[in-house]
Amino acid sequence: MAEVAVVADTWAELNRPHEHSRCGDSGPRDPDRHRHRWHLHRRGRLRPRDGPSGDDEDPSTPSNPADGFLAGIDKVLGLLEGASYDDVGAVSHGTTVATNQLLEGKVDALGFITTEGYEAMLEIARQSVPDGYGNSYFWVKPDRIVPRDLVKGVGGRLDFTGAEVRPLDEEAARKAARWFRDRGINTLGVCFLHAYANSSHEERMREIIAEEHPDATVSVSSEVLREYREYERAMTTLVDAAVKPRLSAYVNNIKMRLAEGAGRQVPFYVMKSNGGVLSADEVVHQPITTVLSGPAAGALGAALIAQNAGFDKVLTSDGGGTSTDVSVVIDGEPTLTTEGSVGVYPSKIPMIDVVTVGAGGGSIAHLSPEGTLKVGPQSAGADPGPICYGKGGTEVTITDAHVFLGRIPPHLLGGEIPLDVGAAREGIVALAEKLNLSPEACAVGILEISAWNQANALRQVTVKRGLDVRDFALTTFGGSGSLLLCRLVDILGVPTVLVPPNPGNVSAFGLLTVDVKNDYVQTHVSLQEQLDATAITEVVETLTEQARVALEKEGFAPEQHAFVRTADLRYFGQAFEVRVAVPEGDLDKAALDEVAERFHAEHRALYGYDFSNDATQQVEWVNLRVSGVGPIQRPDIARIEATGQDAARGSRKVCFDPEDGYVETPLLWRTDLAPGAEIEGPAIIEEFGSTVPLHPGFAARIDDFGNIIVTRKADR
Repeated sequence: MAEVAVVADTWAELNRPHEHSRCGDSGPRDPDRHRHRWHLHRRGRLRPRDGPSGDDEDPSTPSNPADGFLAGIDKVLGLLEGASYDDVGAVSHGTTVATNQLLEGKVDALGFITTEGYEAMLEIARQSVPDGYGNSYFWVKPDRIVPRDLVKGVGGRLDFTGAEVRPLDEEAARKAARWFRDRGINTLGVCFLHAYANSSHEERMREIIAEEHPDATVSVSSEVLREYREYERAMTTLVDAAVKPRLSAYVNNIKMRLAEGAGRQVPFYVMKSNGGVLSADEVVHQPITTVLSGPAAGALGAALIAQNAGFDKVLTSDGGGTSTDVSVVIDGEPTLTTEGSVGVYPSKIPMIDVVTVGAGGGSIAHLSPEGTLKVGPQSAGADPGPICYGKGGTEVTITDAHVFLGRIPPHLLGGEIPLDVGAAREGIVALAEKLNLSPEACAVGILEISAWNQANALRQVTVKRGLDVRDFALTTFGGSGSLLLCRLVDILGVPTVLVPPNPGNVSAFGLLTVDVKNDYVQTHVSLQEQLDATAITEVVETLTEQARVALEKEGFAPEQHAFVRTADLRYFGQAFEVRVAVPEGDLDKAALDEVAERFHAEHRALYGYDFSNDATQQVEWVNLRVSGVGPIQRPDIARIEATGQDAARGSRKVCFDPEDGYVETPLLWRTDLAPGAEIEGPAIIEEFGSTVPLHPGFAARIDDFGNIIVTRKADR
C-alpha cells in the first residue's frame, strides 16, 4: 500500500510537529516551501470519519499503483478546507511496489552477463540449506532469478586488485548483446569478477549493450554494489535490474502527474531501505535501494512513537495486504544489515534489518499437496482481493477468516467499502469441509498459522541475533498489523503491545523522521597489522567525496552535511564480517587500533566471545563504508485530550475460540477513549483504518499519547 506523505504530514499536524519538520524535504532551507506546508496544515484539519473500520487501508490499484497514490493525495487535499496542489511543498513516498514484485516472484525475463567460465554462478550459489529443513535431502532449490539458458559469459579477466589479466573480449560482448536483443530480453544485469576493484570492463560492456541493444535496461555491479563476493554482488545487481523497469515507470508516472496537478515540479522523494530518502530523479538509477522502502519507513515511525511512549527496546510489526514486516529497535534506532533478503532474493545493500513474510490480509489459505492447511505467501492482492470484497475472488484469505469470525466489521474505511460476509462464509465452509473441520475451527486455524508465521519472523530478528524477545515491547501497526496481537503475546511471551493512533498511517508518519541518506562502500581487504593508514584514508576520502556530491545534488549546504564512517571487520578465516564505527578525524595508527578494539567488543556482544587476547587470531579489514546524511528536525508527538466518552457503541458476535463459539462482544470507537481509559477483553476497538480485537484474558489502557497498551490481565 502506498504511503502518502501528505497524509503523514497532516497526521503529524494533529500531533503538533515543529514548524520546520518536513515530509521529504531536504531540510529547512527554503522558507517558502515550509510556509506552504505549514499553511496546508493550518488551513484544514483531517479528522477520521465516524463509523467503524476494517483491517486495511484504501484499496490498492495493482494495475497502476500510481493511481492509488495520487488518489490518496487528492483525497487528503479534498478533506483540507481550501487546500490545493499549490499548498504542497514536497511529497515523500514509501513504496512496496518493488517489495511485492519480489515477494510474489513476478520477475520478468532477465538476462545475465558474467565472466566467461562463471556462467553457473547462480546455480552454485552458497550451498546453504535454509533453517527448518534438517538437511539438504528435504530441501528443493528455488528457481534462480535468471535461468541457466539466459546466462552468457564474456571473456576477459581482472584480478582482485583490479589489474587486467586479460582484456575484455569485445566481439563476445557484442555477440551476447545481440543474442539478448534478438530474443526480446530487454532487462540485463552485468557482473564481472572483481569489478568492485576496477569497473572498466563493466562500463565497456554497458557501452556495447547501448550500441547493440539500445532498448535494454542495464544494471552493472560496480554501480549497484562495489563489494567482493561475486554471488551476492550478482544477485543484488539482478534484483536491481528486475525492479528497475517497473519502479522507474511508477516513480516517473507519479512525478509527471504531480507536476501536472501543481503546474510546477513538486519536490518528490522516495524512501530507501537504509532509513533515508532520495529524490525521485536519483532513485530511478538505484531502484534496489527501495526494496524495503515501505517497511523501513514504518520501522522508523514506530521507533519514534514507541520511544516517546517510554519504550526503548521495541519490536515492530507492520501488517498490510500482502505481507507483514518486522524489525527490532533499540534506543530509538533500528538495526541495519547488509545480509538482508526479500523473499528468496538476497540483497546485500545497507537496509534496516527487516524480515518480510507473506502474511497479510490478502494471504491465501490453501491445501498443500499433502492435504494440510497452508497460508501464504500467495496473495489475492487488491484485485480481485479476498472473497468478501465481492470482486470475483474465489480463494479464502486471512481477511475472509477475520470477517467470518466477526473480528472485523462487515465493511472497511467507515463503511466506504462493504464486505460480503455471506460470500466469505461460503468460502470458509467449503475449505473446512476439505479439512474435515468446523467452519469456526478452519477460520481460527487460518489465523493461527498466520500468527505463527509472524512470530517466527519476529524470532528471526531477536532470538537468532542473541536477543531475548521477552525483553521487548511489540508495536503493531499497518492496516492488518494489530489483528493478531493477542496471539503474538501468547506465542512469543512479549509482555506489552503498543498500538499507535492511526496505525495505517505510521509508515507515512515515519517519512517525517527520515534524513536524506546515501551509502557508499569499497572493498579493501587487509590484515590489521598490514594496514596502510594512508591508503585507508584515501579510500575513505574518496567515498566521502562521493557522499558530499550527492548531498549537494539534494540541495544541502556544506554546513548541513554529516558523514558516518564504518568498516566491516572479521577474524582471519571467518566467512562473514561485523560492522563497527570508524572514529572521526585523522585515520592514524591509533584510530585504526581503536576500530579493532571496537570490533573485539562487538564480536563479543554478538557471539559471546572474542580473540582480543589471542595473538594467533588476526583481525582482517574487508569493507570501508561512508554514509552521507542530510539531517532534518523530527516532529513532536503531542499528548491527547480527554473526550469524556468511553462507552461502547454497541456489540457484535465474535468468535475468539471455536470451542466457545460466538460471544457477544462490546464495540469501542478508538477516538472515544480518553487517556487512562482501561478496557478488559473480550472487546473490539475500532477506528477508521484499523481494528484491535482484544481477546478474553487481555486488558488494554490508553496512554497520554493515545497509544493502546495491551497486556495479559495476569501481568497487570
